[in-house]
Amino acid sequence: MKPCPLIFRPIFKPRIWGGRKIHTRFDKPLPPGENFGESWELADLEDDQSVVASGPHQGRTLRELVVEWGDQLLGGIALFEGRFPLLIKYLDAREHLSVQVHPDAKLAAQLGGTVRVKNEAWMVIDAEPDGCIYRGLVDGVTPDQFSKALSDGGVEKLLKRIPVRAGDAYYLPSGTIHALGGGVLVAEVQTPSDTTYRVYDWDRVDAATGKPRELHIDRAMQCINFGDQTIDGEERSHVASVWTTITRLVTCESFIIERVRMVEGLDQDIPYKQLVVWMVLEGRATITWDNGQSRLDVGKGDTVLIPAGANDCRLQTETDCVWLEVTVPGSAQSE
Repeated sequence: MKPCPLIFRPIFKPRIWGGRKIHTRFDKPLPPGENFGESWELADLEDDQSVVASGPHQGRTLRELVVEWGDQLLGGIALFEGRFPLLIKYLDAREHLSVQVHPDAKLAAQLGGTVRVKNEAWMVIDAEPDGCIYRGLVDGVTPDQFSKALSDGGVEKLLKRIPVRAGDAYYLPSGTIHALGGGVLVAEVQTPSDTTYRVYDWDRVDAATGKPRELHIDRAMQCINFGDQTIDGEERSHVASVWTTITRLVTCESFIIERVRMVEGLDQDIPYKQLVVWMVLEGRATITWDNGQSRLDVGKGDTVLIPAGANDCRLQTETDCVWLEVTVPGSAQSE
């Protein structure tokens, strides 16, 4: 069967810092009782594989489709160390996440195994009035100063605290120390890596064990960028028409993220000849193909994978819609 648009079953991750907003905001079927910090929407990792939720490919994994469809899925872009090049998530931080960092390409290569570069970006969907993120170090912080702060409990004052609100977007390249603040819900786009080194966890105790969570201070200190804290890639651009508004949010070597608004009643071809992911934040729409014989209904909370070879698709919006559109640099362009 030829490539077509797909929605995958979310993979829910209980987290000590998580909440229930993934359900209340997007009506995702979280199991009762637990707090869930993450919903993995698209994943191709050793221990986590997204599975098609419905349609003719129901039950198949993303890995199987990557192997079978090849360029018909990817549109000529390279795999990321043999894997689908994106990991797509929602994060719900009821409490602060740990202060953490991810390895750059040089260190990941040295460590080997499943250690991979993790460039990521956060798009704020909802934030409480005092919501924030921590990203990067205060200018001039040295490794010795940071190590001392770890010992005497003064880490927070060395981090750049950024107040956030819905609609903000932040790029977090590997090597950037960071933490998502409590009360913030984000969409996360990243390279396919689950390598995270915790350096500080707010003196939190895991109720399940009665102990603090493991820290990875030695590895984290190897990863942290203590140099220039300037981060490029967040320059915004804006294109508007009668039917559509497109705002560029993040541009980096690993992905491009745009916020798309489309009005109710739109009926048009989907013009892409490239891999595209839509994270639907608002609205309802229908995608049809095979001359209208096949269809996929999409709505708030759905993450839609549109393969490069799905080239006879048409979009009809039932309401005003908003989604994040994710592409990978180097793929073919729209017609």
